[in-house]
Amino acid sequence: MTAEKPPLRVVIADDQALVRTGFKMILAADGIQVAAEAADGAEAVAAVRRTQPDVVLMDIRMPQTDGIEATRRILGSEGLQETRVIILTTYDLDHYVYAALTSGASGFLLKDVSPEHLVAALRLVQSGDALLAPTITRRLIERFAKHDEPRAIAPHRDLSTLTPRELEVLRLLATGLSNAELASRLHLSQTTVKSHVGRVLSKLDLRDRVQAVVFAYETGLIAPGGGASNVNG
Repeated sequence: MTAEKPPLRVVIADDQALVRTGFKMILAADGIQVAAEAADGAEAVAAVRRTQPDVVLMDIRMPQTDGIEATRRILGSEGLQETRVIILTTYDLDHYVYAALTSGASGFLLKDVSPEHLVAALRLVQSGDALLAPTITRRLIERFAKHDEPRAIAPHRDLSTLTPRELEVLRLLATGLSNAELASRLHLSQTTVKSHVGRVLSKLDLRDRVQAVVFAYETGLIAPGGGASNVNG
């Protein structure tokens, strides 16, 4: 007899009580456990450290400590390497969202997300995947990469550790291709592509595909506009 899988555990951080209540009702209806709620970033950090949830729904703009700083603190905490953060925002092309992605968030959701999409997003991120379509990620990063202060995602990661095939996979991944599209372009199986992507993330110490896209832009491997540069590591 197979052991029953434990419920997905989530912390909701938003300064609006109505938003927290609405999300909590949606999640409860789908068997997802809300481990804690928080009204600002500092509360969110404390709640996450205390409850160690699978996923955090993090409002990006909160009083005192905002969602960006809270995300940095959470993902920099010992013992929370497996916790994933989804940013909640009102605008999809928001430089605050870009800052949060460079801080380690696995994606973002608009606050008017449908209940079905919200639940699917949480389960997707829990499984270790990155949230949101690669093309939207690319559009966001193209808009803001190189237009802000240098971020902390690039240092100490050496492209020379990648094989030529892995470098090619990273370039294509950063232009917005899915695993299926990568497999078609490279004439490989999706299983092989998934292995290549996994090795790229492991060698560069990146959390997920979103981080890989950010890394590719911030190192100049991909230029805004989608073109690959001549960086060879």
